[in-house]
Formats: sequence, C-alpha cells, structure tokens
Amino acid sequence: MTTYAPPTTGIAQRLSPFRQQPQSWERKRSRAVRGGHVCCGSNCAAGCEPVLIRERTAWGWIDWTVPADGSLPKHPHRLAVFTPIATQCQRLALRWLARRPTHRISLGIVTIRLATTVVTVLTLVAAALALMHGVPLSIVLPAAALAPLLVEHLPDRFDTRAGENARIVEDEAACRYLQRLAALQTGLVQAAVGSDRYEVRRAVEIGHHQLFDTADLLQRHDTRSASSELIARERLMLQLAVQTRQIVTPMQGGAAAARHDRSGEQPPLGPYPPAPHRPPRPSPGHTTPIPPTKEETNMPQDGQPADEVYLLFAHEAYYPAAAQEINTSLVAAASLLHPRVRQPDGTRIYECLTRGRRPGEIVPLATLTHELDGGRLWPEVGDWAAVTADLLQLIQDEECDALSLGLPHIARALVCSGPHSEVRVYDPAAGLHRAYGPAERIEVLVEVGRQLAWAQAGCALWPGDSLLAPAHSEAAT
Repeated sequence: MTTYAPPTTGIAQRLSPFRQQPQSWERKRSRAVRGGHVCCGSNCAAGCEPVLIRERTAWGWIDWTVPADGSLPKHPHRLAVFTPIATQCQRLALRWLARRPTHRISLGIVTIRLATTVVTVLTLVAAALALMHGVPLSIVLPAAALAPLLVEHLPDRFDTRAGENARIVEDEAACRYLQRLAALQTGLVQAAVGSDRYEVRRAVEIGHHQLFDTADLLQRHDTRSASSELIARERLMLQLAVQTRQIVTPMQGGAAAARHDRSGEQPPLGPYPPAPHRPPRPSPGHTTPIPPTKEETNMPQDGQPADEVYLLFAHEAYYPAAAQEINTSLVAAASLLHPRVRQPDGTRIYECLTRGRRPGEIVPLATLTHELDGGRLWPEVGDWAAVTADLLQLIQDEECDALSLGLPHIARALVCSGPHSEVRVYDPAAGLHRAYGPAERIEVLVEVGRQLAWAQAGCALWPGDSLLAPAHSEAAT
C-alpha cells in the first residue's frame, strides 16, 4: 500500500552540514573544539563569538555553528550566495571571499588576525637580519611597520570589494527561509552531476538565479514584508526540483520509476506518495473504493451512514523529502473517531461526513462547509480546524494511514472551494481570464479516487486503533 506517514521535519532539515562528506564535518568539528570557543548557550559570556565551520558549495557557502553537545546544528548561522553571472575575475574574488573564516587572537581589548601575528614575528626577524647586513634603517623601519598593517587590513578591503558580487544573509528568520531554497538548489546540483541533459543543467542555472535574487530580497526586507514574493520564488524552486526529478529518476531506475510503470501514466496531481514505512494493516470488512464519477452536492440525505467514506482536507504544506511538497491529505472517515482527535467534535463531523454517502465517496472538507449552510452551522458540529490539525498529527505519528498528495495550485483551490464555486485565474501574458468550475472540481476528485484505488491495492486505509463508537451505533443499542 502506498500510503505515507510523513516525518515531522521539513525540507530545511535536509540541508545538514557536509551531508555528502560526514568525515569532513567530524574532522573540522574536532579541530574547532580543540582550538576555539564553542558557544554553549546561556553559560557563554555576553557578546561571545561562536566558532564557525564554513562549507563551500557550488553556489556560495554556508557557515555552521558547533553545538557544545556534539550534535549537528539544525540551522546555519550564515548563508552566502554568489552572483550567477560572475566573470572570471569575479569568480576568483568570490573564491577568495569563501575562504575559511579568519581566526583571531585576543590581546586584551584588541583582537588581531593570527596571520598578522605570524607576519609581525617574521618581519622583526627579517628587519634584524637586514640591519645586520647594512640595510639603512630608513628603509627597514617603514617596511617592518607596513607589512603587518597590510596583512591586517587589506583582506577586509578585498572582502568588501568581492562582497559586491555576493549576497550574505545572517538574520535568523531569513537564514531559515533561505535554507529551504538552498536545500532544493543542492538537490538540483547533485542531479546535474550524474546527468548530461540540457534541461537539468538549465534548471541548475535558473535555481541559482532564484537563490541569488531571494538572498538579495532578504537583505533588503524581512520575511514578513516580502512573504508573497518569497512564496512565489519557493514555488518556482519546487517546480524546478520536481521536474528535474522526473527527468533524472527514470534514468536511475529508482522506486518512483517502478510506481510510474505500475500506474501506466504519470498522474497530473503531483508525485506519488512514497513506499510505506511499515506493513499495511488491513481492516475487516473494508473494500477497495470505487473512484467517484460525480460528487453529491446536496444536503446530507436521510439513511444509514456509509462506512467507506473518505475525508479530503488541505493543510499547510510540508516537505517529507527533497523536491516533494505535501499540501493535501486523505484519510478514512473512521479516523475521525480516533481518541487522539478532538472529541466529540470528531464524532459529530464523522456523522455529517458519512450520512447519506455512497461507499467509496471522497468528500472534501469544503463540501461539508457548503452543506452546513456555508459554514454557518460549523459551531454546532465542531471545531473543524482543531480536528484536521489532530488528523495531520496522527498521520505524522503513523497512528493511521493516509494518502498524501501534492496538488497543483488550481486543483488545491478547487477542492478548497464549494461544489458550485468557481476559481478564476488571470494570465498576465495573454491578458485573459480562465474559469475553473464544478466540472473541473469533479475531475480532480476522480483523479484522487484513481490514486486512492492504486494506493490501497485491495487493502483499504487503516483508520487507527481503539476507535470510539459513532453516535448512531450508541443510539441503536
């Protein structure tokens, strides 16, 4: 069964220090612990500077802190993105800029570079030898004074000049956001290493441009004021990553290719859910659902509740794997009876969801809102936001099965709208509007039904254990 219980970490956690070279991280960490100050939280003195380990990348560099407990840092301290249109001279300057962070020595209230100390000692020795060989003092003294000053201050001048072709982000919130995009760009770069396709190389170039422009935006604005533009850029990066994976994966013969062969065609709703992390748990009496050919849009009819009904709800996107966005989930209606779901709200929503339905019907949460007088009756039924949040947590904790989907924007907007609603899209290039209505919404639900039937493969979604009795069962007894 191709259901998926996602982990709680997002895609940003995938960008870990020296992921391809773990030995390098251990070697650099050991050196930093021996030769520098490792910040350990509240015990550190005010204003102390943590030791940073620099990881160079194809698009810039990442500075990581060194946690005192020996664990991997979760978020970078600083990210730098190089301009994607650098000349040869600029590339050399950027390579200089990406050198190892400068190690300084504290001399009371003054700190100087280690290189300055070494040059000063060597200069004094050279000056003494020069004086012994008859070199005039008027020449030796200026040279001996000038050499340490150049070593101390010239690198900063070079850094400033080279920094004009790089965008360096240090704000904590900005770093966390840019970390997600950097993880996607790292995946594109890794895909290009093993591929000679022009489309893959072009995706790397476009991703580098997007990463640089995003870093430039984060330098000038905070994440809140630039949120709309940041979201648009992240969506573009996700699309690049998904398209690149679709190009590269068939050549590598991975699991995704096997799923592609099994279904016969690539679905338009996004990537297939990955393989399960545990064996499927069959539920007695369950049957494979029939993909719906139409959706009931009237108020719930009188009659016995249908057991094999599924709830489809959208939620905030998360990223269980690189280049994979999950923004919509489908669960068996019985999952609403799970004791970890807010009760009695879950039981009441279960009654509204199942009564008068056809077996195998997929009911979006927006359809329930439409049936409950456009949402006016939700307070009498339950807190749908809290219930869906509990369901999502159940999925993440592997306490029930779910079909996790990465719906495109229009498909997601349609399932989040009522059965009779219309989604209008404006194409600025053509200057035209296009409307998507009930017919397109039904097509989306039909495709979800096909994916559900393929995912279950004769074994219905497991709703969880220790389920509560529905209200109609209690009334019958």
